[in-house]
Parts: sequence; structure tokens; C-alpha cells
Amino acid sequence: MRDEIHSNPADYPLLSETQYASAYQHIYRIRDSILESGDLKYADKFDWKVDIIHDDSVLNAFCAPGGYICVYTGIIKFLDNEAQFAGVLGHEMAHADRRHSTDQLTKAYGIQLLLGIVLGNNQNQLAQIAADLAAGVATLAFSRDAEYESDEYSVKYLYNTAYDARGVGGFFLKMDGSPQPPEFLSTHPHPDNRYEKIIETWELLGGKVGGDFEDSYNQFKSSLP
Repeated sequence: MRDEIHSNPADYPLLSETQYASAYQHIYRIRDSILESGDLKYADKFDWKVDIIHDDSVLNAFCAPGGYICVYTGIIKFLDNEAQFAGVLGHEMAHADRRHSTDQLTKAYGIQLLLGIVLGNNQNQLAQIAADLAAGVATLAFSRDAEYESDEYSVKYLYNTAYDARGVGGFFLKMDGSPQPPEFLSTHPHPDNRYEKIIETWELLGGKVGGDFEDSYNQFKSSLP
């Protein structure tokens, strides 16, 4: 999947890890905090590579099977603080770690097709799958239960970090007031319902208040083009 993204700079204008080393340092630091929470089953088994796609008009992030993460500059700049971003990142990582991504691709494309891709027999289809993931198309929409579970695990991941574990809830509150919510949200449960469940999970864990880290997040945003 990562090779397909890297081979198509027209559709996926990736930020160079060399030129934008500071931005990648920020995002990998946040990713590592989540991985070190102790709650990810595949923390040491997936690579969890990250790419930043330079498109400020796209409010999206996704995590492919195997832990490959793509984040658009649009969603980074849209959010207010590091806890919100960590919450979104944790949510996407949960889709991979809880095997939602694999299950959904199997339902959408069929096991035989996916096996052929793994064996290198259908690279054109792999490019299409990468495009569908990036676009958040309806055929790849996760089930309601999968979305709620990823929200729940985002809270659990962040609870063992310095971040406020309600971060992903802050994202949904902000999205609910947005005049142009991203396409993928149209297939998800309503943000209000998700926020309520996020708070329930946080309270069950003990209701610990973590940090927002707005200053460091502003540094992250300022390191982007």
C-alpha cells in the first residue's frame, strides 16, 4: 500500500521526511506515545509507518491494514491541539489494531482478490484500494460497531499517556460545527452520539484529565508548508 502511495505523487503529494523533518518528528512522537500505552495488540508487529500528504483541503487520515498511516495536512491544521490530533491518530490506529481495516477490505473486495494482491498478482487493484482509502469512499465505510470500538480504544490508548483521553471527542465536537464535514463522516455514527460514548468510556476509566499541549501542536502546525 505504501509503495502505491509513494509512486503516485500527483494524487498523493507527500511531504519529504528530509525537508520536513520537524513535522515528522512531531507526528512520530505522538504515534510513539500511543504505541507505548501498552494497549495495542500489534504495537510491535506492525511497522506503523507514517506519511503526511500535503493537501490543506482534505480533512482526513486513514490507517491501512498492517499499520500504514496517512495524514493530510488539512486535518492537522484544522484541529486545535495535540490531544485532539492524538485522539484522531489513536482512532485510526485502532482500526488497524482491531483488524477493522482488514475485515472491511475483505468484505469490499473479496478474499481471493486480496490474496492475489498479497501475492503480487493485481497491483492495479492495489492502487484503486489506496485511492478508495484516501477518499474515504462509502464502500469502505466501517460499521457502526467498528467506529464505536475505535473511539473506545482511542480513549484507552490516550488514557495511559500524558494526553487528555477525550481528545477524539474534541475532534467530533469541532467537526459537528464545521460547515463542510469530511465525506467519510457522512457514513459514520452522528458525532453527538459518539461524543457521549467517548465520555462514558473516559469516566469508566477514572476520568483522569490529561493535557491538551496546544503550544507544541502549534509548533507542529508551523512546521508544515
